Amino acid sequence: MQLFDLGGRTALVTGSSTGIGFSLARGLAAHGARLVLNGRNREKLAAAAEALRGEGAEVRELPFDVTDGAAAAAAIDGHEAAQGPIDILVNNAGMTHRSPLEDFPPEQFDRIMATNVASIFHVSRAVARHMIPRGRGKMINIASVQSALSRPGIAPYCASKGAVANFTKGMATDWAPKGLNCNAIAPGYFETELTAPLVADAEFSGWLRKRTPAGRWGKVEDLTGACVFLASPASDFVNGHVLYVDGGITACL
Repeated sequence: MQLFDLGGRTALVTGSSTGIGFSLARGLAAHGARLVLNGRNREKLAAAAEALRGEGAEVRELPFDVTDGAAAAAAIDGHEAAQGPIDILVNNAGMTHRSPLEDFPPEQFDRIMATNVASIFHVSRAVARHMIPRGRGKMINIASVQSALSRPGIAPYCASKGAVANFTKGMATDWAPKGLNCNAIAPGYFETELTAPLVADAEFSGWLRKRTPAGRWGKVEDLTGACVFLASPASDFVNGHVLYVDGGITACL
C-alpha cells in the first residue's frame, strides 16, 4: 500500500467545488493528501472545503480564475511561499457548450478553449516552476472520452479535449527529464450535476448503456483509483499517458 500512500503530499485540484473535481479531491484526501481546492465561486468553494473537513481532510482554499495566467501565477506563488510545496496538480476545470457547428457562437468557442486548454497551460506552468527545482511532481490533466470520439453539437469541446490529450504528451516530453510525471485521465460518460439532464433522458441513457460494454453510466467514485495511481509513487515511470476510464466505450464499435 505504500505505493499508493499520499501522506505528507499536497494536491491542488482546479474546479473542485463540485462534480468530478470534488470527488477526485475527496479520493486523494482518503489516501493521505492535504488538499488545496480551487474555483472561482468563493461560496461554493467554502462549502466544498467545509464538507471535506467534516470528513477529516486537511483543506485550504485557493480561489482564482484558471483562465487568467497572471492570477494563477500569483495565487500559486503565494501559496508556495506561505504554505509550502504543491506536490500534485489535477487540472480538472472545464466546460462545454452545445450547438450545431454552423451556428456555434464564436465567443463560446473561445471560452471553451480558454477554460479547457489555456487553463492547463497557465496553471501547469506556474506549478512547474516550483516543482522543477525540487526535481519531482505529479500532474494529472482531465481529458475526456471526447479526446478520441465525437458527438453532434460539441465539436469545439472535442477539439479542446483532443488538445488536452496531446498537450499532456508535450508536457511529459518537456518535463519528464526534470523529474515530473505528466499524465491524463479521460473519463467516459459520468453521472454529475452537469450530465443530470442526459441521465434523466431515457432514450439517451438507453443508448449509452447499449453503447458502453460495462452497460452503465460511470460514477465519479470510479475515477478515484486512476487519480490516486497517477498521483502516487506507483506511477513513477508512467509519463505522457492518457488513461481512459470509460467502461470500454472507446474499445468497441
